[in-house]
Amino acid sequence: MDSISRAELWLFITTLVYFLMNGAQVFETLVFVPKWADAPPQHFNLLLGPGASLKFFWIVFHSIHEITFILALIFCWKIDFARNWLLVSFAVHIAVRAWTLVFFAPSIIHFQQIAETKAGAADLADKVSLWQTLNYVRVAIFIAVSIGLIPLCIRVFNLRH
Repeated sequence: MDSISRAELWLFITTLVYFLMNGAQVFETLVFVPKWADAPPQHFNLLLGPGASLKFFWIVFHSIHEITFILALIFCWKIDFARNWLLVSFAVHIAVRAWTLVFFAPSIIHFQQIAETKAGAADLADKVSLWQTLNYVRVAIFIAVSIGLIPLCIRVFNLRH
């Protein structure tokens, strides 16, 4: 397999995995989040059952995606425009992942603790509303990055033609 074919393959795989991940994010954002975010903390119990499996799901999914993204970057490294495009895309992706680890994950853990202890929290409705609103922004950024990979795929696929 020549270097262009490997670049095409890994770029395609990471784009596909990104779109699969986006599908899961959109589903979670439009179906699951509104259920637990409605009337906090009464519905926070929804975070307890599937919360652990969702945590595992997202850790595995993001890990697989980031490995494929790094492989795409490695195999596209000698293609200047692809390398630069992927570096910028990866930087945005990592920035949003860092935001997730700093804000979204700790907030969910806090909401789960409230569900477990049945303790109240000040300004809980505002905190949930902020989390939900910022989650729309986060998902939109992930979708924008993945859509941005489509023209890159087309350019790389056209190198052999």
